[in-house]
Amino acid sequence: MTKRDKRVAVLSPIAWRTPPRQYGAWETVASNITEGLVARGWDVTLFASGDSVTRGHLHAVVDKGYEEDSAVDPKVAEYLHISEAFERAAEFDLIHSHYDFMALTYTRLVKTPVLTTIHGFSSAKIMPVYHKYRDGYFVSISDSDRAAGLNYVATVYNGIDLSLYPLQESSGDDLIFLGRIHPDKGVHLAIEVARLSGMRLIIAGIIQDQAYFQEQVKPHLDDQNIIYIGPVGVPGKNELFARARALLHLNTIPERFGLVLVEANAAGVPVIAMDLGSCREVIKDGQTGFLVANVTEAVRALGRIPEIDRRACRSRVRQYFSIDTMVEGYERVYTTIFDLEAKR
Repeated sequence: MTKRDKRVAVLSPIAWRTPPRQYGAWETVASNITEGLVARGWDVTLFASGDSVTRGHLHAVVDKGYEEDSAVDPKVAEYLHISEAFERAAEFDLIHSHYDFMALTYTRLVKTPVLTTIHGFSSAKIMPVYHKYRDGYFVSISDSDRAAGLNYVATVYNGIDLSLYPLQESSGDDLIFLGRIHPDKGVHLAIEVARLSGMRLIIAGIIQDQAYFQEQVKPHLDDQNIIYIGPVGVPGKNELFARARALLHLNTIPERFGLVLVEANAAGVPVIAMDLGSCREVIKDGQTGFLVANVTEAVRALGRIPEIDRRACRSRVRQYFSIDTMVEGYERVYTTIFDLEAKR
């Protein structure tokens, strides 16, 4: 069989539309995989919210993501959505799940092989599910974000559509933060770097931890030096990239992948990131940004930003983190799974 004979179901999350209008990293990746596969001749059905956009076949049981429609009960929507994909499993040669641990509980109820891309382990409390279904097929999004004992087929880095992020040839003057407003992402550390360096910081992203925002972010906001502008979509990101000297990503826990690091580098923006988790895999220290251990090192790294070649940042993204590179990786994974299943 050629890939054109294979039918793949991509199970996307439904917190947000696929692709998301603003925030939604997992939905972004599920969309990029779907569109990349379709472009390369695969027959793909995307299970996502009804307002999602795809060149594949769209199948939906909820009209909008539960984060975008308060009338939608998240758990009801999730289980209607997941069960729908697995009840139609016989129509597909492979189900590619981006739905974390919940979808795993359906995998032994169908004959169709299921591949799970693990976008991160949100809590130790979910690990019993992964341990029970450890013999399934798994892909990690970085070598650093793996759990012992799971049947990993490969690591496939997330890929982005480079056409969405044009190269910004020249450096701006601002520091920027893009991501969830949450202690894990180190917004408070970015604020400290801005204050110590005397540079303006623009913060963009959804507020995921309201208490953290009120206590450690909001008191430092003003109209001149530390500015919060809320969540932004692709146009808003590009506006920030155009005025950015560097992106600050001072994560306080090991990063799982860090899609925004790749988006910034695609636009030629250097990244200063904590050397935790996948940051070492995504950022080439001294070439596309700098890996640091604390605020002091981050401030010092700002003085080295002129050493970074913006075109080299984009070139590395094209080589390792493009949609084509990602989809080629998944094609190899699919082939491995089909071969293994044929031997059973």
